[in-house]
Amino acid sequence: MYDIVRRIPRGAVATYGQVATLAGRPRNARFVGFALHANPEPGVIPCHRVVFHDGSLAPGFAFGGPERQRAMLEEEGVPFIPPRAGHDNAGDGGWRVDLARCQWQA
Repeated sequence: MYDIVRRIPRGAVATYGQVATLAGRPRNARFVGFALHANPEPGVIPCHRVVFHDGSLAPGFAFGGPERQRAMLEEEGVPFIPPRAGHDNAGDGGWRVDLARCQWQA
C-alpha cells in the first residue's frame, strides 16, 4: 500500500478508497487511513496526497493537521474548491480538493 502512495505524482491526489482498490482491498479505505497515520517514512511516502472520496481533508492529518495538508497540496499546485453553505466537510474549514482536475489516474 505504501508503494502505491509513493507513486502518486506531485500535483495529484488519490482517495483512500482508490488506494485500497489499487492495493487489492477495495473495501478497506479505513485501513489505508490507519496505515498512513502511522507513515513509517514521512517526507518519502507522500500521505498528504491522499484525501476522502469527496476531496475533503482528514481532520486528523498526522503530520500537522488539515491546514498543513492543504498548504502542502497547494504548494504542489493542487486546486481547491471553497466550502458550500450548509455542507460541512471534514478538515480545513470545508475546503475540498478539486478531484475533477487533479485526481490521479493510476
